[in-house]
Amino acid sequence: MLAKRIIPCLDIKDGQTVKGVNFENLRVAGDAVELACRYAEQGADELVFLDITATVEKRKTLISLVQAVAKQLNIPFTVGGGISQVADVEALLEAGADKISINSSAVREPALIETLAKRFGSQCVVLAIDTNLYEQDWWVYVQGGRSRTDRKLLDWVREGEARGAGEILLTSMQHDGTKNGFACELTAQVADLVNLPIIASGGAGKMQDFADVFTAGKADAGLAASVFHFGEIPIPTLKQSLREQGIACR
Repeated sequence: MLAKRIIPCLDIKDGQTVKGVNFENLRVAGDAVELACRYAEQGADELVFLDITATVEKRKTLISLVQAVAKQLNIPFTVGGGISQVADVEALLEAGADKISINSSAVREPALIETLAKRFGSQCVVLAIDTNLYEQDWWVYVQGGRSRTDRKLLDWVREGEARGAGEILLTSMQHDGTKNGFACELTAQVADLVNLPIIASGGAGKMQDFADVFTAGKADAGLAASVFHFGEIPIPTLKQSLREQGIACR
């Protein structure tokens, strides 16, 4: 079994780190640069930075904030939000990102996945998928979870792999911010479907939730926000708990 990764996520709106429930009722969770510094010190394996309103507001990710966060890190750093062309990725990598995350733009123009994978390598391209249950099926949502598309989750996962994505960041909107546990059954279904690392997102509330998504959910990484931002689960304690259960961590 490959060592599992613990990944804090900074959801950014108006330059502030925020967190909500089911993608709504956002509250401020702290300064992005301070949080990034704390997570690097605590032993996080990677950090994800998502400018969650960049697509809706039709603007680019906040480059200056990415630069400031990157200066605090010595771990892999993924950035997403408002990325729609090669120049956006070049700017973010130059600002200090190691990987980029695409979501709405990939659904709108699937060939973008191939373009970026060929230009920067699949290891640089994370396909973020926001999904929710509608009429007994899981569908892909875009624009920060505001719009349901005509794409079914499993079809899109297969296509994303075929087009060259290097990882899948899977967020269950139904579980997001609830702290009731990850969507383990769904995550396992996706993990069984493709030969890509799956980052599970949405629902972390206690340390056992990470153990569950790494075992029953077959995830390669667990991503969370509020439980880390508000100090509910210290990363060193979480890793120790996982190791005690026989789950290898980085």
